Amino acid sequence: MCTRYFMDDAPVSLVEILLAAKQSRLAGRFLSELGKSVITQGEARPTDVVPVIATSQSGRRAVFPMKWGFTNPSHKSTIFNARSETAGIKPTFRDAWKSRRCIVPASYYFEWEHFKSADGKTMTGDKYAIQPAGDDATWLCGLYRMEGGLPFFVILTREPGEGLESIHDRMPLILPERYIDEWISPASDPDSLLGHALTEMVLEKVE
Repeated sequence: MCTRYFMDDAPVSLVEILLAAKQSRLAGRFLSELGKSVITQGEARPTDVVPVIATSQSGRRAVFPMKWGFTNPSHKSTIFNARSETAGIKPTFRDAWKSRRCIVPASYYFEWEHFKSADGKTMTGDKYAIQPAGDDATWLCGLYRMEGGLPFFVILTREPGEGLESIHDRMPLILPERYIDEWISPASDPDSLLGHALTEMVLEKVE
């Protein structure tokens, strides 16, 4: 799962990205049409509008504000995550999997420890801040689509890497920075990039 992550400008690689999202014309549309401002600092939550990296109409890497979560009209709910193992065949995600992939830049993501209580119920425990070992930025893989003329995204998840299984049975799909352009390119095969996903993480308990 991934339902929280954190952004700040301490990673140098995020500074221009965060600024570009705030200056985008789409930022004004999200504010005027949905009443949502672009968030570029602090904890990001589902339904927030945040900076996302995707391919522009000219085929180049660009930064866009996007809203976190696909609308699911049939269930009157919002979908925040998609499983990377099945996104290519699920009707909700398969078109985006083929040609509308994106990267969600973060400093780190949050996860809550999940465990079984004595009566078998799933409980949540400590909160952890998690990021790739040796990196100060976290490049979360996602998919996006247009809703009402505005871009909305979901974050992809996968099985947890070693050391994270005791916290949760899922983790975000995270790629090294050098694969960003290949991931967001409509011409690329996303399945061929899954083997490059980062699974060695460092984590810290937070309040």
